[in-house]
Amino acid sequence: MTEEQLQVALKKFEGLVREQSERSDRIKAQKEFIDYDALDKIIIGVCGGDGIGPIITKESARVLKFMLADEVAAGKVEFRDIDGLTLENRVACGKAIPDDVLEELKACHVILKGPTTTPQAGGPVKNIESANVAMRRALDLFANVRPVKIKEQGIDWTFFRENTEGAYAVGSKGIHVDDDLAFDFVVATSEGTERIARMAYDYAKRNGKERVSIINKANVIKTTDGKFLNICKKVGEEYPEITTDEWYIDITTAKLIDEKRRRDFKVFILPNLYGDIITDEAAEFQGGVGTAGSANLGKRYAMFEAIHGSAPRMIQEGRGDYADPCSMLRATVMLLSHIGKQEKADLLERALDICMLEEKKYQITGRPDGATCQQFGDYVMETVKSLMK
Repeated sequence: MTEEQLQVALKKFEGLVREQSERSDRIKAQKEFIDYDALDKIIIGVCGGDGIGPIITKESARVLKFMLADEVAAGKVEFRDIDGLTLENRVACGKAIPDDVLEELKACHVILKGPTTTPQAGGPVKNIESANVAMRRALDLFANVRPVKIKEQGIDWTFFRENTEGAYAVGSKGIHVDDDLAFDFVVATSEGTERIARMAYDYAKRNGKERVSIINKANVIKTTDGKFLNICKKVGEEYPEITTDEWYIDITTAKLIDEKRRRDFKVFILPNLYGDIITDEAAEFQGGVGTAGSANLGKRYAMFEAIHGSAPRMIQEGRGDYADPCSMLRATVMLLSHIGKQEKADLLERALDICMLEEKKYQITGRPDGATCQQFGDYVMETVKSLMK
């Protein structure tokens, strides 16, 4: 490494420090959550994304519009289609989110978003940042919330993954110092950690969950994971009725498959990377990533999505119409709950349980031997209607 290379690396690191310090100041200034009841109209953006994204998002939006038909007719809810978040559009303008698309997103209160493709470094497509990471940062969607429930196994988990910091905060801004040395960075702020911890504990208190588990690797990643652990523990002291425990991420992955111990877990707080990995593992217990929805929550905006990818191979093989909308539909349940439509959220969740787990009149296989995405959507709406009688 030459002195010039060292100085270039130091200058870039200085820029990252200043950038993250300014971000920390901004999030400190944001105090209040949006009150949906106080809005004259809730604007819901529908953003299809890539691959199977437009197919499953369109179907979920169709079900959502069915559930909110009265509110739409009364002018209390408006849907807006946002079409510009395709990989082709993002690559063409060289941005994770094109400027005009970001402005459309910011004009909404809530977003139903399909999966997007992120090019792999060194691949044939220009390497741009993940649209998800960029959206979470631009809209300050600091909490990724993912529930997993399997009644017969005693599993009732809710994961609160910090969404804007950790290993993903500056994931596209690492440094190649020279041919032999490369750095990426992990970021933790006091405000960023405290707000995800408080959201998790508030949720636990409201929903009668008696345990919150803080997941970390503070024995090795001592500075940032240590900060995350200590702040979460301090917030936990304000909730004496809730048991707080702490687990290293590696043993947590083992204990989730331990039939004796996994029933003890209720609510998890995790840094970004650990949360991304372990929620995919957790989703496998209830049938895979295609069965679980995800909420990305901030104080001003909220975005709801499937937890799986865009499945470009299904499109290449002409099987897009057979894509499974269940993860997006589970996210739709979370959207309804978030905007204060809990009765409708409960109704849709019950219909999905019947369609996916109990009656199973139509099954999605991803191929012509199973139901199409639209057939399954029809099935869900028919089930909702029967439950309303």
